Amino acid sequence: MVMFLFLVIALAVVVAAVTLAVVGGGESDGPLPDVTPERLQDPLPPDRPLNRADIESLRFPLTARGYRMADVDDALSRLGAELAERDARIADLESALAGAQAAAHVSMEKPEHGHGEQR
Repeated sequence: MVMFLFLVIALAVVVAAVTLAVVGGGESDGPLPDVTPERLQDPLPPDRPLNRADIESLRFPLTARGYRMADVDDALSRLGAELAERDARIADLESALAGAQAAAHVSMEKPEHGHGEQR
């Protein structure tokens, strides 16, 4: 019975302390002050293309429910845009290479006129 009474009193003290902390405890400042949310310490560099080290060093600050959705969305959008740009560049280079190889193949098949001909 004594243990039960002690637990009830301890619970009342904890509830009162939390209530005072949230409400302000009689201070003139009111409830808890607004805290600015954490942002990325080292965001992705905006002035150059990303590299592997940028991605490996990327760390998102934790919030009550995981990560800040805006930070993760920004990083994923940036990565998606850069990957699309690189894919387009690779496709252009592969197309140019295929064209150059085809032109080289055609020029090797054509015999040259004038150099080996005798009249």
